[in-house]
Amino acid sequence: MKKYITIAIAGLAAATISHAALADGGAKFLGNITTKGEIRSDMGTYWNQITAENGCKWGSIHSLDAQGKSQFAWDNYDKCEGAYNWAKEKPGERFFKFHALVWGSQYPSFLCKAKNSSITVEKTKQYITEWFDAVAAKFPDLEYIDVVNEAIWSGNNYHSGYKLPATGAEGVSTDDAACGGSYIIEALGGDDVVNGKHQYNFITTAFKMARERWPKAVLIYNDYNTLHWQKDEGIELVQTILKNGAPVDAYGQQAHDAGDFPDAESFKNVLTEVYNGVKIPLFITEYDIGEADDNKQKNIIANQIPFLWETEWIAGITIWGYINGSTWRQNTGIMNSDGSDRASMKWLKEYFAANLDKGQNTTGMGGGVPVDPVAQQPFHEVAMTVPGKVEVEDFDISGKGKDPETGASNASYSDKSSENAGKSTYRSNDAPSVDLYDEGTGVVLGMTQAGEYLEYTLDFAEGDYEVVVNASSGNATSAFQLYIDDKKVGDEVKMEQTGEGDWSNYVDVAVKIGKVSAGKHVFKLEITGDYVNIDYFNFKADGVDAVLARPAMKKVRADYDVFDMQGVFVGRLSAYSIGEAVSIVKNSKTIKANGIFHVRAVKSNVSRTVRITR
Repeated sequence: MKKYITIAIAGLAAATISHAALADGGAKFLGNITTKGEIRSDMGTYWNQITAENGCKWGSIHSLDAQGKSQFAWDNYDKCEGAYNWAKEKPGERFFKFHALVWGSQYPSFLCKAKNSSITVEKTKQYITEWFDAVAAKFPDLEYIDVVNEAIWSGNNYHSGYKLPATGAEGVSTDDAACGGSYIIEALGGDDVVNGKHQYNFITTAFKMARERWPKAVLIYNDYNTLHWQKDEGIELVQTILKNGAPVDAYGQQAHDAGDFPDAESFKNVLTEVYNGVKIPLFITEYDIGEADDNKQKNIIANQIPFLWETEWIAGITIWGYINGSTWRQNTGIMNSDGSDRASMKWLKEYFAANLDKGQNTTGMGGGVPVDPVAQQPFHEVAMTVPGKVEVEDFDISGKGKDPETGASNASYSDKSSENAGKSTYRSNDAPSVDLYDEGTGVVLGMTQAGEYLEYTLDFAEGDYEVVVNASSGNATSAFQLYIDDKKVGDEVKMEQTGEGDWSNYVDVAVKIGKVSAGKHVFKLEITGDYVNIDYFNFKADGVDAVLARPAMKKVRADYDVFDMQGVFVGRLSAYSIGEAVSIVKNSKTIKANGIFHVRAVKSNVSRTVRITR
């Protein structure tokens, strides 16, 4: 049965607003780059964000005078300052991204070991500091910065020529083969290798230097091949520098490899996996599809742009060139040199004209409306009491954003898939990607993958606890770890197979988690090995009267009415709890207006308010 919401207000007509750029007034920016060093007169007709293709790169700006002192050319061939000024003509409507502070390619030739015999680590450090300071003096109010570009370690080399020339995105290298490498990495603190894993100290240093100079800017790590060949290495890099204290706000996906996906679903699944791995917003920074066939290019773009536009954790989209023949790769342009549209551009115009309001952006970046943080909530309105039985499917309802005090995510779950493989309708509105199946004692969790998790706010009686997990496994890889308040409790459980390729045989697995104080705590299940199925948890505590155990709660849908601030009836919906009803209202595409709405249970009169910001 589908949850429903019926709109009972008639006579309200939406005003038609004319916007210049395709995404003006939308949830995030849709941008592009300079064209052969120029800002075309039609730039603002289509795009509301600009990146200078080459003009803001270090080697385009920084040189030495006859006395060996640093000098900086800002409005060079590719219009770094011009691009900045173009965006500033319409503050809040147009956006500028500085690309890039540190990159292993196109840095000044005086940093090259083979071209400057006097270059040292200390001199390189001096020049880096002068470069950062000069950019900060020229552009003190930058909003978006690619702080470090193309530094993934893979195949015994970095992604760009910090040391050796690299292959480059799509096999196109921009490295100077005669440079001989640089001391950039050493000057920024090196790159320790611990247990075979690069620590990327130099990246952390660069981000800290950037944060000192631009405390309010969105600081981005940017790289290529992050959707296919080095997807895992990119996730690991971001995880590592975050752990080491780098103030990274977002992860930039160049997405030059986006055209290699066979279908829309695989594209969505990979981006979802990347986001779940790094847990910070993503920018699509250099999107292009190289296809000579107009319809092939259009079909790929039409399969991918809606997901990018309508996904809340994608903060912004930059297309890497729009005039065919003037882009860095063949056939990536979406307009012809005479200004006529290729099929892709025609489709883009039609899509944004009809679907601008479908854009989702809860990151507070990319021109979207900043989202007030909302804490995760118990699924059954109040925290379930334990000792007692907790069904796996009754995990908390996710909040929004991050806790303002701790910076921790308000997400109550992480799932690597983009849809529910189990097809159960339970939680289909507020957690549609979690793989829930109608089996076992009612609903079970299945198709689990390492790195996924679920969280539950529980009200504990004080005691020494054991958790009995009812689980099954049809292979030898399954494992999970339990947490209380984000601290590991008990040993990791490596499941024994309960069937050969069969997950229907559930067994009880007891995990000692130790003493837990009275009160509310967040219990977390993390999947550490693929493909364990879980039905429920039974919390047992020594010396605690069993009467405290929470009786099993029958899952019954109830009706909830929705009203606006003036008390006008908006509609009625069906949900398993008021928390889920609130979540449905927040995510409803039907309610277009911003404001405060009231959700009230028809039978019990229990009510809550919800703030909607589109």
